[in-house]
Amino acid sequence: MIRQNFIKRKISLIQDDLNHIAEFAQCSFDEIATDFVKQAALERILERIITRAIDINQHLIAELADKNISPPKDYKETFLALAKMGIYPAKFAEEISKSVATRNKLVHEYDKVDQIAIYNSVGDCLRDYTQYCDYILKFLEKK
Repeated sequence: MIRQNFIKRKISLIQDDLNHIAEFAQCSFDEIATDFVKQAALERILERIITRAIDINQHLIAELADKNISPPKDYKETFLALAKMGIYPAKFAEEISKSVATRNKLVHEYDKVDQIAIYNSVGDCLRDYTQYCDYILKFLEKK
């Protein structure tokens, strides 16, 4: 059974973090790169957004996947599986699934994170995760 309250709470948290990310979009790269607190906050907020979406993906897959959907081998595949389940288009899944690489770098390679790549991911995050939230909420309305 889909736990709509769980998903809606995660979506709300993602949306709150997207509002915070939007503030960073107004900053220059130098403003963030030279301010440890801004840099750390940006990294952590990006990580939280992506991880919360993965949580949603895994829940939906666990509850809805049929025998035609192979269990995802990694987090990227969770985004692709939702497209196979008809929750959003495959082209969107391909785009948003790239964010898993950003999350993995933040989580596992924090000592050598490419700050320019992180800064440049802000716009993609705003676009993709706003759309992700819309797709998931529309899907829940149909259920």
